[in-house]
Amino acid sequence: MPVRTLLHRMVAIAALFTVAACHVGGIKRPALVTPANVALGDSLFNTGGCQRCHGKGGVGAANAPALDGKKWVQLNTGSFDEIVKIITEGVPQAAIKDPTHKFAMRPRGGPMNLTDPQVKAVAAYVWTLTHK
Repeated sequence: MPVRTLLHRMVAIAALFTVAACHVGGIKRPALVTPANVALGDSLFNTGGCQRCHGKGGVGAANAPALDGKKWVQLNTGSFDEIVKIITEGVPQAAIKDPTHKFAMRPRGGPMNLTDPQVKAVAAYVWTLTHK
């Protein structure tokens, strides 16, 4: 096989792998769901206030729903932008859809007072919990 043809095939295969890496289960990975953001979000979520209500790894607990399934309680689509919005704005007690969870979700992680980049990192981590 000529070197030029082999080179073209290698470039085409590399392009396919790049496209595949940007998709998870047929869903395009949001630009801010990077390994660095997911790692930071994991750390913030699992050592901060998030895990107290949602459980380590987002498996759910008495005070808040699981975030690791395919069904969202408070969100419609589970999109990255929707996750960012709910972390930023929180969920007032009156808006909680599951009556078994009685406590409001405070904006920006409550006392954690997450910055915008930290909110996006936590959202990246949470997004990965249901988009494996």
